Amino acid sequence: GQLPTWLQGILLRNGPGMHTIGDSKYNHWFDGLALLHSFTFKNGEVYYRSKYLRSDTYNCNIEANRIVVSEFGTMAYPDPCKNIFAKAFSYLSHTIPEFTDNCLINIMKAGDDFYATGETNFIRKINPQTLETLEKVDYNKYVAVNLATSHPHYDSAGNVLNMGTSIVDKGRTKYVLFKIPSSVPEKEKKKSSFKHLEVVCSIPSHSLLHPSYYHSFGLTENYIIFIEQPFRLDIVKMATAYIRGVNWASCLAYNKDDKTWFHFIDRKTKKEVSTKFYTDSLVFFHHINAYEEDGHIIFDLIAYTDNSLYDMFYLKNLGKDFEENTKLTSIPTCKRFVVPLQYDKDAEVGANLVRLASTATAVKEKDGNIYCQPEILCEGIELPRINYDYNGKKYKYVFATEVQWSPVPTKIAKFNTQTKEMLHWGQDHCWPSEPVFVPSPDAKEEDDGVVLTCVVKSDPKEAPFLLILDAKTFTELGRAIVNVEMHMDLHGMFIPEQVVKTETE
Repeated sequence: GQLPTWLQGILLRNGPGMHTIGDSKYNHWFDGLALLHSFTFKNGEVYYRSKYLRSDTYNCNIEANRIVVSEFGTMAYPDPCKNIFAKAFSYLSHTIPEFTDNCLINIMKAGDDFYATGETNFIRKINPQTLETLEKVDYNKYVAVNLATSHPHYDSAGNVLNMGTSIVDKGRTKYVLFKIPSSVPEKEKKKSSFKHLEVVCSIPSHSLLHPSYYHSFGLTENYIIFIEQPFRLDIVKMATAYIRGVNWASCLAYNKDDKTWFHFIDRKTKKEVSTKFYTDSLVFFHHINAYEEDGHIIFDLIAYTDNSLYDMFYLKNLGKDFEENTKLTSIPTCKRFVVPLQYDKDAEVGANLVRLASTATAVKEKDGNIYCQPEILCEGIELPRINYDYNGKKYKYVFATEVQWSPVPTKIAKFNTQTKEMLHWGQDHCWPSEPVFVPSPDAKEEDDGVVLTCVVKSDPKEAPFLLILDAKTFTELGRAIVNVEMHMDLHGMFIPEQVVKTETE
């Protein structure tokens, strides 16, 4: 096929790539050693490269020829690399282990630099062109967090907004929202932008010993949206996991009888909205987008009714017949919540306060709390992406992978949130990755551009390829076949040529 001449830059992606080291195997697919890969678009041609992230974890494991650093789903014993993993720790002395720096989930841009990210306090700087691993950054040196998300947001000035959980700070468990500036003052050019990291605000956890797990958060023009779901880490269990011989994942529990609380932080005052909004229990990983309209906050996310998704990716469940055998017990559902921040304070108890045309409701209760129920937009999509120029604004399109009852995507989809129309791309034996939208330089409409996805074939004898679709029509413009084994990845980003250029200068 033909690539659009304007498509110049690097599609950089991250995901678990090595699951066996010597005689030892990871228990879980999300534990594998990070493998970066990239597609460079230059003058109508595509160049592929891949390289393992040379994390401390990778180096220790390879040197020992077995897994010596614990991951979320795999506890390692005993640990010859003492500097990476402090010994079993006790909750009382408030020490917690040094987590892994196997950053396998996403790529983040901070200032002029790019980082591989996971969900611990460590991120690794990388060179986006050579995929070389550079310095390790510990968030904890700049902000008291032990865990941080791999789905930061970027504001219009290029600052990074992210959230992390502070587990041990004076026994007060809280969620911390922080900002990494896009540039540092001229006279401090030698310093990293992390030195200028600023805490925006912190939200105390509903339960001190059971902080909520979260994988992403939402952003509108004036608010940050944090959802505290009843899918929680048990800190006391985590503290004893090493001694008990279990993995940290076993310390996550979902309580289906609990509420899911919504927190809205005003970006200007840095204060939380005082009204308490909540919904029924749910488990979710990905926010899609959020925006404000007529005194309401509207946010879309992909939710489940249980936490079976994580368990499906234990490697023992991913045998050769897993497509037939592994069935989700809860199908991913795209839910839209409509939250009336401005409402009539004299409204009666039981009144629906939503004033927009939506089937979503927000009902006032006698204690003053507001119980929200969503509008269901569609089912069966995951790994959602949007045209990020519309992040925090009213938008139409979601680009996502399609999953039915099997956790592995078989198609990609373009969903119109306004008309509910869905376009698909799929071919037999193809497993596509998260689709990345790249706007065309002279884009007038939200879907002017292309969608990029890496496609792995379920038959290992068939070559994988990068697929380029016209984002408007969802028809194939071309594909670049890669004659090497390609792993299924998780997340990534497209770096336009002009951004890469300033890098190398």
